[in-house]
Parts: sequence; structure tokens; C-alpha cells
Amino acid sequence: MNVERKIDIATHLVKISTSITLENTGASAVKSFLYVVDPPLQGKLSFIGAVTRAGDDEVDTKLTVGRTSVPNHSEEEVWKISLSSPLEAGKMVLVEVDTVFSHTLVPYPSHIAQAEKQFVVFTANLYLYSPYKTTAQKTTVTTMSSNLESYTKSPKPVSQSENTVTYGPYSNQQPFNQVELQVHSENNSPFLTVTSMERIVELSHWGNIAVEEHFEVRHTGAVLKGSFSRYDYQRSQDGVSSIKAFKTVLPATARDVYYRDEIGNISTSNLRELDDMVELELRPRFPLFGGWKTQYYLGYNVPSYQYLYNEGDQYVLKMSFIDHVFDDMSVDQMTLRIILPEGSRNIQLVTPYTVEREENQLHYTYLDTQGRPVVIAKKSNLVEQHIQDFELHYTFQKIMLLQEPLLVVGTFYLLFLIVIIYVRLDFSITKNEAKESRMRIASLVEEVQSTQDKRSALYQSYDDAVNKFKSNKDVSAFQNSRKKIDADYKHLTQQMNTLQSQLKLEGSDAAEKVTELQRLDSQYKEQIGLAVVSAEKLVNGKIAKQQYVDSDAALNSKCSELYQKMESLRATF
Repeated sequence: MNVERKIDIATHLVKISTSITLENTGASAVKSFLYVVDPPLQGKLSFIGAVTRAGDDEVDTKLTVGRTSVPNHSEEEVWKISLSSPLEAGKMVLVEVDTVFSHTLVPYPSHIAQAEKQFVVFTANLYLYSPYKTTAQKTTVTTMSSNLESYTKSPKPVSQSENTVTYGPYSNQQPFNQVELQVHSENNSPFLTVTSMERIVELSHWGNIAVEEHFEVRHTGAVLKGSFSRYDYQRSQDGVSSIKAFKTVLPATARDVYYRDEIGNISTSNLRELDDMVELELRPRFPLFGGWKTQYYLGYNVPSYQYLYNEGDQYVLKMSFIDHVFDDMSVDQMTLRIILPEGSRNIQLVTPYTVEREENQLHYTYLDTQGRPVVIAKKSNLVEQHIQDFELHYTFQKIMLLQEPLLVVGTFYLLFLIVIIYVRLDFSITKNEAKESRMRIASLVEEVQSTQDKRSALYQSYDDAVNKFKSNKDVSAFQNSRKKIDADYKHLTQQMNTLQSQLKLEGSDAAEKVTELQRLDSQYKEQIGLAVVSAEKLVNGKIAKQQYVDSDAALNSKCSELYQKMESLRATF
């Protein structure tokens, strides 16, 4: 077979794309072939996928990849790739295998100062570690920078151009041939790793899905040597390998987005709504250097109609197992928790790749009686290629949607019933006369205040009637208005006398205050009578206008003084 490998070490992930031209030199058709991971890279594989490369007018075919083993190499990491159709004898097919490895690049030196650049060492096998004979092979290594400290320079041919090192082509390589390939180069890309992640999806049949993700991230590059100087960092913008900010992508319908940590809301973030996504730039409270870590959680809401499908009582939730956290993301350990509505049954989780299922749990929140089922799945060593949809099938009776509204209605009904019973029934064994007397006095005082408010309103009515009489000089209308106001005033005064008598019977000091209030009110009424007489004289021409103005000013001053005394007295009740 012919092999062409492209190894990309420009980020903290190692991405290897291997184009394999398979030729069946046997006598019978072949349905699959084996792919073995390089010994230096075994145990660090995050993702493997394979496709059959077709022509320009044809669609590539995704192939099935599964773990297997071979004799005498039981400790090797071997994968079986099944072809879409049997490869007949003498035929050829082009297959491209994509692999992604995490925690493969080793910082060297392992500790650097704040202003120093970061260098890493990549170690792999120069040849494709394969159980098959290779007729021709070529390997290309792409680094982040053209600054290479060293790289493997034999066997020939080897060439370097800018940030690319090319090995080969090499011909007629035997199975499982090993020659160390090592590249030591500058790499200041963000070595940001999610060491722990918890994704909580809470589903509501009332039209909303709440998503909250808890992260613990760490800078896994060269560890910072010495102390950190904020002054130097701001002045010279050093720390080229540090992580100041990163971007995450949310669904286009995401709303109510929040970004917080244990302290509270982190305001150093920027949200951009695009046509097909929501881009969120996250800036931690401090820049991350090698060995530093931080924690935060991110939440948002999305409408359920985009992810939830149903036919009768059968429901299917289809969402991403993991979303885009940041570019070239690497997640060491992830836990997915899906909280379903209370009453969900026959739960079945279908994932695009193997995950570790835990026993379902119950989650209790508002108005829950039996608890909401929680589906828990775990997966380690995830990268961007794992952003694929899962399907969660379950059964839910729609009548259960009425449970919470009925609980709310029933709770309020019971509460009101208890309040009615408590207010209307007297549960005391003996009567408390003193308490009842205080309650009666308080009620009488409240009536006194209300009655006085009404009398104060009549004072204004007198003023309005007098002003209107001076304007239109209609004696008949004035007398009718005065009779009505006098009748209302008399009624309120009698009512005040009655309240005064009742307060005396209760032995309250308020009775004396009411007596004083009545005396001041009587004086105020006298001033109103004088104002009426003066207005009649003015209308009948018995006094001059200036004389009336002087008299009216004196009366208003006296009335204002009496009114202030009454209000001050009322404040002492």
C-alpha cells in the first residue's frame, strides 16, 4: 500500500491525517483492514475516523471503525476499519484515516519564565506502524512556527521549508517498522485543557431547555517559573504562551446567557449574535500561565421545539453530547446530566460513540412529588470531533402537564381556607378584656380620624361656595349650597360627639383629645361664619373691596393657625 501522512502539531493537539491507498494483491475480496496506533502515541488517542475518498463528483463514504487485536501484538492499540464494499482482488481503494491525540506534546523546557517562549517536543514513529508492507510512504510535519530547535534528520531524504518538515518518500517498508521521529519546535498556541466538565440539560415540556455547564480548565503547557509581574505583563505584553481569553460557540437561539464563578458574575465577556450561532468571548479574571487553573460555569436557555420531537406520548430529545467549548478543545473528563420532566418512563439513551452510563437518579425541584429522572453519562478524552448528537427516547403522558398547575391551585385553595378558618374562629379559652378594649379604642380612634378628614373637606367646600358667590352674586344658589354643607357639617359633628362619648366609656385618654379637637373645630367654624358675613357685605356693597381684602386675610391667617393646631393634635392620637 501507499501512504501519505500529514502531522499537524501547530496546536496543543496532534492531528494526523493518513491517506492510504490499499491494493488487494490476494486472490479473494477483502472487507476490512487494520490500523495500528504508533507506539509513542498509544494511550493518547482521542478520536479516530475513516472515510473512503471518492472522485470529484462522488460523495465520500464514512467507514465503521472498531477496536480489535492482532496476534503477537495484544498490547498494541489496533483498530479494525471496515470498507463500505468488499475490495476485489487486484483492485485499489483510497482511504483517509483521521486521528487526534491529546497530551502528546511535551513542553521542553518544562518550566519557563513569564517573558520566555514555549517550546515543545513531539515524538512519534517515522513510518506508519502497520501490519502491512508499505510500497511508498511520505510524512509531512507542520509546526506552529518556523523556529525549530531540532528535528530528526535521518534517514534521508529530509527537507525543511518554513514551518514544514518533509520526510520521504520511502519505499518498501516492512510491517511494524520503527524509527523514532522527533521534532523540537516553538509552540505558543493556547495549551488550554478542560480537566473536568459537567453539562446539565434540564428539559421542560413548557417550551424551554436550560443548559448549564461547569468547567475546570488548566493551562497544560510549560509551567511558569518564578513570580508573575502584572506590571511587566501590562507594559510589554509578554507571556506569549499565556491565555488571556478564548471563544465558545452557543446555539443561534441561545438566550439569557450568563458567565459566572464562585465569586459571582464575570463581566469580562463579550457576546455576539450571528446568523447561525452565538459567539461568546470569555475572559477569565486573570491570565492563565502554565500550571494555572480556573473554574467557571456557563448557562443559557434554548427553545425546546428545536431539539424535542414527539408522536403521541413518545418523545425524542436530540442534542449535542458536547458543544464547542473553544477552538482545538480537549476535555479530559465530562459528565452529562439530562433532567427529564417528572413522570418520564421507558428511558433509552442512544449515543454516537461509546459512553459510560451510570444508574439513573432523581432530582427534586419546585412542585415535584416523585422526583425528576436524571440520565447520567460520562466520557473521557473528548475533542471537537465528538460534537455529535445523542438521542434520548422516553415516554411521557401529556395529562401529567396538569400536575403542577393543579398543585399550585390546590395549595392556594388550602392556604386561603386555613386563613378563613383562623380569622373567623376564636381559639382562645378566656376573653382578654384589656386586649379587646384596646382594639375597640383603636377602631374608635380610626373613625375619629376619618370623620375629621371629612370635616376638613367641608372647610374647602365652604371656601368654594363663598368664592363662587363672590363671582356670580347668586344669593339663592349660595344659600342652597350653604344649607347642604351645614347639614353635612352638623351630621359629622354629631358623629364626632358620639365617638367622644364612646371613648369616655372606654376610659381612654383619647376622649380628652377629641374634646380639644371639637373646641378647635368650633373656633374654625366661627371663622368660616365671619368669612360668609364679610362676603355677603361685599356683594351687597356695604363694605369696600379693600376693607374686605384686609378682613379676609386676617380670617385666613386665623383659620390656618387653627388648622395647624388640629393637625398637630391628630398626630398625637
